[in-house]
Amino acid sequence: MTIASHRIDGLASARDLFALTKPRVMSLVIFTALCGLLAAPGSIHPVIGFTAILAISLGAGASAALNQWYESDIDAVMKRTSQRPLPAGRMDRETALHFGIGLSVFSVLLMGVAVNWFSAAFLAFSIFFYAVVYTIWLKRSTPQNIVIGGAAGAFPPAIGWAAVTGDVTLMPVLLFSIIFFWTPPHFWALALFVNSDYSKAGVPMMPVVAGRRSTRHQIFGYSLVLSAVAVAPFVLGLAGAIYGGSAIVLSGIFCALAWQVARSTTSEPKDMAAEKRLFKFSILYLFALFAALVADRMILA
Repeated sequence: MTIASHRIDGLASARDLFALTKPRVMSLVIFTALCGLLAAPGSIHPVIGFTAILAISLGAGASAALNQWYESDIDAVMKRTSQRPLPAGRMDRETALHFGIGLSVFSVLLMGVAVNWFSAAFLAFSIFFYAVVYTIWLKRSTPQNIVIGGAAGAFPPAIGWAAVTGDVTLMPVLLFSIIFFWTPPHFWALALFVNSDYSKAGVPMMPVVAGRRSTRHQIFGYSLVLSAVAVAPFVLGLAGAIYGGSAIVLSGIFCALAWQVARSTTSEPKDMAAEKRLFKFSILYLFALFAALVADRMILA
């Protein structure tokens, strides 16, 4: 099938538009937002709750589409992203831009009209932060791109919470902080074994700028901070024993894997078993930690 025929094919175009939303990343966004919504005090009508999660999902998809619109040149250089719709030539940049903007506006309006305008404003800011602050400003200008930009992926549970309560208290701030401090060790573990891609694309990711040794040590340092923040809701009496026990065990494993990364000296991606283990576990860690929060809320409520 040629590129031209691929563009005319309606199903192929739909698949490419869906691919613009980064569905695998969106699954984590949806899950953490849902956990924030379910853990919030009070109640929300199931239909309104579903609409809130839908709006957050669409907002995350819009952010991803705008990210790929702006980074199509980088994506074309990197092996990991070269088959995305834009660098592969299956879609033009104007289509991606219009899709991202349209989805952004629709998601915010849906949240505002169906849920509340506080959570809608929160969602709008999260889209702006990812598309403009992280993608356009930070990504190509500083090795702290993931550290500061990690806030973009940390908003969903707080937005889910705000959908129920209409405000933000200490607990959603802690949920935000968990994802914020989780992002550097999670992403740098990946960056270590795809370092050549970032170097070739000229992206100042931490391993490219500071080197592997420094990045590995920073991964361990952030893992310690993450562990403290993850246990904080239990220590402060904002979550019960189910969450507390889960946070301690999961964070202990996370730190042990991060310590293995810190001790590693290999520079060959094929030999980076410790980095790959941490990256895979980090995804499980976040899912399990937030699931424990919901279980704690529902069982002990």
